[in-house]
Amino acid sequence: MGQDYYAVLELSHTATDADIKKAYRLLALENHPQKCKEPWAWERFRLLAEAYDVLSDRKPWGLNCIE
Repeated sequence: MGQDYYAVLELSHTATDADIKKAYRLLALENHPQKCKEPWAWERFRLLAEAYDVLSDRKPWGLNCIE
């Protein structure tokens, strides 16, 4: 099974587009490799960006019916 991007962004599956954007910005700021000096920061940042990219682009996947 694939990655649960809602869990990556610490959101419920009923999150709105605004919730997704807000969570991404907050987590990306906290986990940015230039700010967070932990060795896992770059991978976490990449995963956050991937989750945001997938969840913010709902139209091609037909997920607009969720709202």
